[in-house]
Amino acid sequence: MKKEIMSSPVQCSPISRVVIFGGTHGNEMSGVTLAKHWLKDPSELRRKTFMAEPCLANPLAVGKCVRYIDSDLNRCFSEEVLRSAESESDPYEFIRARELNQKYGTWPQLYDFSLDLHNTTSNMGATLLQCSRDSTLSLHLANYLKNSCETQSMPCYNFLIDVPKKDNIYLQNIGKHSLCLELGPQPQGVTRADVLSRMRELVNCSLDFLDLFNQGKEFPEFETDVYRVLSRVDYPRDSTGEISAVIYSGLQDKDYVPLKPGDPIFTTLTREDLLYDGEKVVYPTFINEAAYYEKKVAFILTEKVSFKVPALKVENLSNFIENQK
Repeated sequence: MKKEIMSSPVQCSPISRVVIFGGTHGNEMSGVTLAKHWLKDPSELRRKTFMAEPCLANPLAVGKCVRYIDSDLNRCFSEEVLRSAESESDPYEFIRARELNQKYGTWPQLYDFSLDLHNTTSNMGATLLQCSRDSTLSLHLANYLKNSCETQSMPCYNFLIDVPKKDNIYLQNIGKHSLCLELGPQPQGVTRADVLSRMRELVNCSLDFLDLFNQGKEFPEFETDVYRVLSRVDYPRDSTGEISAVIYSGLQDKDYVPLKPGDPIFTTLTREDLLYDGEKVVYPTFINEAAYYEKKVAFILTEKVSFKVPALKVENLSNFIENQK
């Protein structure tokens, strides 16, 4: 396992503007259900040092209980889309991405922290997903959640896409700091009480962490395992482009379980097992995710990396406290 060391102790500005996105994908019902509830009664989102704001990210998709209307909203936050002039032919999600960026991701409305709530049909437990390793605050939040909320039935995993900001196409591209909560397994269009309760707990713990940080609590350095994206693997296909094999039964639901060279990964309809031909142990994730069939992704391979994260404390605490009075 690789080990990567980050810089010396870090100071971050206080967090005063927090937004919680649900319904980025309109059929991922934990976030949809919670966002709708909090829009009616946001009292649960109040903390001593801030009041978080709920947002239904893709209301048209939510209304139809579909992932998106024209284009995947969570792939519409590229610099190119956000900066381009609006056109009548633009997909609805391009327009919505610009609206969200204008409200939450640009000065002087730039929000300090965003939580993006998602579900997956894969057995991903509580995945704490980040697009970049640049936010020490987000890494500390993920560690706090892992230490405070992890259960045997739904463990927490740190997942890192690790893309530079200029290449970031995700909702996490707006705002200063962010974290995506990806919980599963849960079918599309379905609300499971256990997954809903787990997501609610993680959101509340996240707000508790940010509140403690604002009040001056210092968080010591720590070392943690992170699953960093290596590649995306498509299903085997025939000459017409049709899928010709399915996920091997022994791989199904084995997200984050080590995959060794020579292990079976697919089974053809003629009952032939196809083997993983990589050269090292990897960790498959988002196995057989329903929403990824259209993206030609059977699973995402990750490597397990150890990060040493520096200590964290708030900067200009006295000024922040004075402004809170």
